[in-house]
Parts: sequence; C-alpha cells; structure tokens
Amino acid sequence: MTFSIGSTKIQLPKRFLILPIIAWIGYAGNYLNPGNFYVYMLGALLIGSVISAVHHAEVVAHRVGEPLGTLILALSVTVIEAGLIISLMLAGGPDASVYARDTIFAAIMIILTGIVGICLLVGGVKYMEQNFVLSGVNTALVGLTVIIMLSLILPNLTVSEPGPYFNNSQLIFVATVTLVIYLTFVLVQTVRHRDYFLPQDTGDVDNDDHADPPNKTTAWISLVFLLLSLGVVILLGKALSHDIEAAVVHLGAPKTLVGVIIAGIVLLPEGIAAYRAARKDRLQTSLNLAFGSAMASVGLTIPTIAVASLVLELPVTLGIDTKSMVLVVMAIFINMLSLSNGKTNIMQGIVLLVLFATYLFTTIIP
Repeated sequence: MTFSIGSTKIQLPKRFLILPIIAWIGYAGNYLNPGNFYVYMLGALLIGSVISAVHHAEVVAHRVGEPLGTLILALSVTVIEAGLIISLMLAGGPDASVYARDTIFAAIMIILTGIVGICLLVGGVKYMEQNFVLSGVNTALVGLTVIIMLSLILPNLTVSEPGPYFNNSQLIFVATVTLVIYLTFVLVQTVRHRDYFLPQDTGDVDNDDHADPPNKTTAWISLVFLLLSLGVVILLGKALSHDIEAAVVHLGAPKTLVGVIIAGIVLLPEGIAAYRAARKDRLQTSLNLAFGSAMASVGLTIPTIAVASLVLELPVTLGIDTKSMVLVVMAIFINMLSLSNGKTNIMQGIVLLVLFATYLFTTIIP
C-alpha cells in the first residue's frame, strides 16, 4: 500500500503507522486506572505493536541490504523479547529469575516444533514434497544445538553455584560464546555462504521476495516508527506484567506459561511469514526465518539478559528441568532427522506438531 507526502510516495501500510501511535496513547491512558477491559485493549495493542515493529524492521532491512539488514531485523526482535523479559524480571516476585529461561526455552520449542512443524505439514499437504538447501539447515542446526546446550543445559551441571545457575564468570563466558556463534552464523548466512540460504527456483514468481527496495523516505519513516514501536512494546510489557502473571495464576496454570505467552507474542510475525512462504512452496525461506529467529532468540537474548542481570543485579536462572531437557533434545534430534536429505513430507510435520502439542500439554499440566 502506498500514499504520498508531497511528490514522494510512501510504501507503507497505514495501519503500521497508526498502531504505534494508538499504542502510545493507550499506554498513557493506563495511568488513569480505567479497569479490566482496558487491560485487554492494551494486550491487543501490545501484539499489534510487535507486528508493526517487525514490519518496520523488515522495511529498513530491505533498504540497507545484507548483511546489515539481517542484523537490524534480529536486533529488533531481540529488543522486543529481551525488553519483555527484563520488564517481568524488574516487576519482581518469587519467580522473576526464571522468566528469561522460560521464555527462551519456549521460543526454541515454538520454533523447532510448532513453526517448523506447521510449515512442513502445510507444504507437504499442498505439494507432496518440498526441497531446500541442506547445507544451510545443517549450518543453523549445528550452531543452534551448541548454544542451546551451553545456555540451558550446562547450568545444571556446573558446581560453582548450587542449583541451575551460572556464577558471574560463567555467565559472562557463555554469553560471549553464544554471541560469537550467532555472529559467525550471520557472517556465513549473509556473506561467505549466501548460496546455502537462497530459495530454490520453483518456477513461481514471488513478488514480495523480488520487490525493489523501498525509497529513502519510506526507510527513514520506518526507522522512526520502528523505534516508536519498540519503545511502546517494552513499556506495555512492563505495564501488563502483573496482569499476565495474574491471568496465568487465575487459570490455575504454572507460571512457566508466562514464558510461552511472551515467546508466542514475539514470534507471531515471523511465524506468519514462515507459514506464508511454505504455502508458496518456498520452504527454504520458511526455514531461514525459523532457524534465524531461533538463533537470535538464544544467541542475542542470552548476552542481553546477562548484561542486564549483572548491571541491574537481577538474579537469573537458566538451567531447565529434566522434562524440558528431554523435550528440547527430542526437538533437535527430530529436526536433524527430518531435514537430513533435503526433502520433506507431511510425516515430519505431523511428528513435530505432536511434539509441540506434548510440550504445551506438559507445560499446562506438568
């Protein structure tokens, strides 16, 4: 959708310009304590602002090109995820230290079993089989496996601190190596081996993927609204933190569900984009979005949370329990088996979605 300012065409949907402004107004109105209905409205504005932020990040990324564009998009998603996590941690409470772990683990499970599963199922139903470049998927899974094990499982095995915790030195080390692995992945994806991640030509023309970059004015407007969207997402997350916790407790569900809710909000835009790509027989694009989001969810969020923990003196728990270790190892293993030969069908999609359902069920009824 385009509109004009003077003689300059602005290539942006108006809803993504209006939503952040309404969200800021809604956040300001929260100080009047308007009641429970207003909380639901703020929740809707939070989701809308997340979608707006990711859209504007994609516009800016398309304008600046690779590899900077990929970093801008990943950093934007990380700001949203880390901002919501830190908002909940600052709100305090007995479970504040586990929100980082729960959200990162939820993001990994949603991506590896939910998003990848639905993409494989939808693509398999519509096209029987779909192809992708095996080298790119292997590159992502190698890096993702290491940073998951280091950040979520290793804390259970160290002995410097009792329980599933890192001491400060260990936290700094793990944050550093996860960041190194993520940045190396970005270098491989965008510079050294771009061909590993390029969609295969299926004969279909996807105008979205081959569209010309937006003009400079559009990119600057998107940058401004990206900052506005990110700011209001963090503030709304902080304002709604107690309501999210209260809603989970009211449902009688474990507070682990709070992490699932945060991860679901953050990953909603990327999940929709991956689903649409799979329906267009562009599974490579779907997998790039999924695994790129997973790498950023750990490789950038862990260092960000580590810095916040040390600077703000916030306790952070990273080690997951035995049940979660079994689920995440199964998710990685099934992905490696399902994506081992460059072709997929509905069987892999069904198996991953069953594992996703198992994760959700055992989160609500542990």
